[in-house]
Amino acid sequence: MKESVSRGRYLWIGLVLAVTLLHAGLAQAQLRIEIRRGVERPVPMAIVPFSWEAVPGALLPLDVSGVVTADLASSGRFDPIDERDMVSRPTQPEQVDFGDWRILDVDVLVIGRVLQDSVDRYTVIFQLYDILRGEQLVGYRLTTPGSDLRLTAHRVADMIYEELTGISGVFSTRVAYVSEQRNGDEQRFRLIVADADGENAQIVADSPDPLMSPAWSPDGRRLAYVSFEDEQSAIYIQTLRTGTRDRVSARAGINGAPVFSPDGRMLALTLSREDGNADIYTLDLTNQVLNRLTRDPAIDTEAVWAPDGNSIYFTSDRAGGPQVYRVEPRPGARAERVTFEGGYNARPRVSPDGERLAVVHRDRGDYRIAVVDPRTGLTQVLSSGELDESPSFAPNGAAIIYATRENGRGVLSSVSTDGRIQRQIASVAGDVREPVWSPYARP
Repeated sequence: MKESVSRGRYLWIGLVLAVTLLHAGLAQAQLRIEIRRGVERPVPMAIVPFSWEAVPGALLPLDVSGVVTADLASSGRFDPIDERDMVSRPTQPEQVDFGDWRILDVDVLVIGRVLQDSVDRYTVIFQLYDILRGEQLVGYRLTTPGSDLRLTAHRVADMIYEELTGISGVFSTRVAYVSEQRNGDEQRFRLIVADADGENAQIVADSPDPLMSPAWSPDGRRLAYVSFEDEQSAIYIQTLRTGTRDRVSARAGINGAPVFSPDGRMLALTLSREDGNADIYTLDLTNQVLNRLTRDPAIDTEAVWAPDGNSIYFTSDRAGGPQVYRVEPRPGARAERVTFEGGYNARPRVSPDGERLAVVHRDRGDYRIAVVDPRTGLTQVLSSGELDESPSFAPNGAAIIYATRENGRGVLSSVSTDGRIQRQIASVAGDVREPVWSPYARP
């Protein structure tokens, strides 16, 4: 059987008490993207390899056009042709012959150049063309240090994506996630930050004790997370650029599930400080004032702020099973239930426009990612796994990243919010879990 009462209870207790890591195992930092399902007809496009203009003997440090191609292909909305099928390879506007590309049934063409301005300074120039109309859509010149060349390539992909879809791209954003590595009896937990394509992975925190519940600050400069150092849960906030961190809550009992307010001045978190019961609190990071928002014999946890800061959604089993509730962030406010479809809805995350919730929803015995309209309760199941968890919206609201299981190990996947585009973000070996998508802001 896929499901039992004990399995459901295990999931719930694991999320709340932050004791287990939901089968976390071996993990690697580098990820790769694999498309599982796309739109009915992706747009055929050609991205000509960018030319390289530099001082004699200098080597191109990064295949910029290769990164752009991989980004756009990973969206599932575009189908770049193989460069071996290209009948010409223009790199400048005067070299473009629209007839060459119409023969190949290509709708969109991208050409470009990478110029080395100095030892560690580069300029990326690109043009985007509509082949059917025979006209240039946009053209840009971007200057960057060598250390940001990959980021610049992602931004090129963002510009192309937005021009063609009308939706802001997210290729230049990042994801944070937790990994566990085992070597015999030794285990290490790592908090990883990587580009949205899984490359350029960096270890933010490394510990023999469990790490969990990462959460981005609104400016993308800090991460809050839970660490079990000294066998006691505590909440830390770490500045990514400097690596410095501050312990903001190490109270007796549970210190869990931190999440920043939209203005970055407060945390919502789960504590059990007064009566041993898990409830939702807010913590002012400026003056350390703590306010208790819920006071219920049930377990209240997994808070998340609405984008306007006027309400907080959270998970509670006060109705007999995990469901999502909403409360205003002030003491004495009354919580109201939001989800009613199904007996299990947990781990809410709010879309950037505040119009939808992503939740873990039990669907015919499996735990899947669903989106819920908090006004009507209408629920749409998006994922198809048996044990999907930890949803997180992309900052453009067009996709959700989440953790799932495949072949006995944890992997990361994403799905578009209409359910039409799915991709797997698989580690080269081992398990990863608890992904969270960054905001657009990037230090």
